[in-house]
Amino acid sequence: MCDQTFLVNVFGSCDKCFKQRALRPVFKKSQQLSYCSICAEIMATDGLHESETLAALRSEAESLKGKLEEERWLQDLELEAVAERVEALGQFVMKTRRTLKGHGNKVLCMDWCRDKRRIVSSSQDGKVIVWDSFTTNKEHAVTMPCTWVMACAYAPSGCAIACGGLDNKCSVYPLTFDKNENMAAKKKSVAMHTNYLSACSFTNSDMQILTASGDGTCALWDVESGQLLQSFHGHGADVLCLDLAPSETGNTFVSGGCDKKAMVWDMRSGQCVQAFETHESDINSVRYYPSGDAFASGSDDATCRLYDLRADREVAIYSKESIIFGASSVDFSLSGRLLFAGYNDYTINVWDVLKGARVSILFGHENRVSTLRVSPDGTAFCSGSWDHTLAFWAVEPAPRSVALACGCLCCG
Repeated sequence: MCDQTFLVNVFGSCDKCFKQRALRPVFKKSQQLSYCSICAEIMATDGLHESETLAALRSEAESLKGKLEEERWLQDLELEAVAERVEALGQFVMKTRRTLKGHGNKVLCMDWCRDKRRIVSSSQDGKVIVWDSFTTNKEHAVTMPCTWVMACAYAPSGCAIACGGLDNKCSVYPLTFDKNENMAAKKKSVAMHTNYLSACSFTNSDMQILTASGDGTCALWDVESGQLLQSFHGHGADVLCLDLAPSETGNTFVSGGCDKKAMVWDMRSGQCVQAFETHESDINSVRYYPSGDAFASGSDDATCRLYDLRADREVAIYSKESIIFGASSVDFSLSGRLLFAGYNDYTINVWDVLKGARVSILFGHENRVSTLRVSPDGTAFCSGSWDHTLAFWAVEPAPRSVALACGCLCCG
């Protein structure tokens, strides 16, 4: 017995045009009729507006298809191709305004306080120093139990600093107005990794801190109790850097490491939500674009790269054949139009983010530039170097086009 079902075409007189054709059942006001295919199509469009006919709908579908193809073509373009109509930045000059001297060895890390005045720096000499950038005076100094203090960070309130390095710990020191107070006595050990601490950053409060380590992990800690709140596993080698997303909620951060990967993490779930692997060597620095929709990275492969999180891909590479040394640190101007990058050849390159062109080369350090951060108000940036110093840079009087594009107070 055959168990297959066959569709049988019924031929007969159409109830609409009365011609002998293949018929199909049609229900009209609960009454079953037999219409041919032509009459059935005419009935389907009865009562529709002109713009709702099948021909009009087909035309609209073709139009939408064309728009989709155009959008796909735009997504395949590089950033500088999309930005062709944007006015280019001219060459401009930045000079050092102040130099901080006080460390006895390589400066490895620095961070700004949100008051836009104070900074904290850490060094291979085992010291962490809080500076007044206006007067260049030291306000606090802490001697760590180990050399190579590779990470430091200011708390959002400005009332504490965090630091760590080869001791595998992240220690938090409260700051007071009494400069003679023994800060070491108030030290609180918050985080403990199984290898060196490479980076740390407070979240949007003083109560939680993110850390990255040579043990290949990142971690979120409660400052008060020292409890591990969340761990982030996914890197295949040392994690060298991290940066918290610039949003009020601050639920994501990006990290980079010796496995050549940049990974975006959800702080609530501990899961990696995006990963990018286009660098050819260690990623030394990552920094979010001011809007939070992209981030830049600097690598030992002598390139800086821009990744768009919405497009989920790399959109720009900042490099030149003459640059053969690695990029150690990157940061954006307040508007996001400029990317500052410190290199191991003692220079700082300034890149036009949209055009991909280098607009300035800054000379001032006598050894590799190890850290670089733009001030919270965008008026200047500070760089730290293996020459034991920190330098403050600001723009010379610039053409109006540069001032408008940079968006910084230092540009007028």
